[in-house]
Amino acid sequence: MTLLRIAIAGLGIALALMCVWAGMNGHFLNEFGIVGGLAWGKVSLADLYIGFALLAVPIALTEKVKLSVPIIIALFLLGNIVGAFWLAWRLPTLVRRLKQDRPA
Repeated sequence: MTLLRIAIAGLGIALALMCVWAGMNGHFLNEFGIVGGLAWGKVSLADLYIGFALLAVPIALTEKVKLSVPIIIALFLLGNIVGAFWLAWRLPTLVRRLKQDRPA
């Protein structure tokens, strides 16, 4: 479990580093406009935000409202970096709850 949590957090760090690299080497608004203008760019953005909405469900069901609301807002603003760190943090809790709900 620890190794999996480290791997998930590592993916979050890798994504954060990619965002830093892109910020230093590209122009967000210009490039976002180009991607958003393409058919597959629109599909990719819809896929991205639907994924955020889907991940928001277990966050909302696992966390208290005072914590889930800021995490979900951060997820929609900062993306899967937030999702990766939340999943790495809460993975033991999620696994424990899923095992409890498993039929005998």
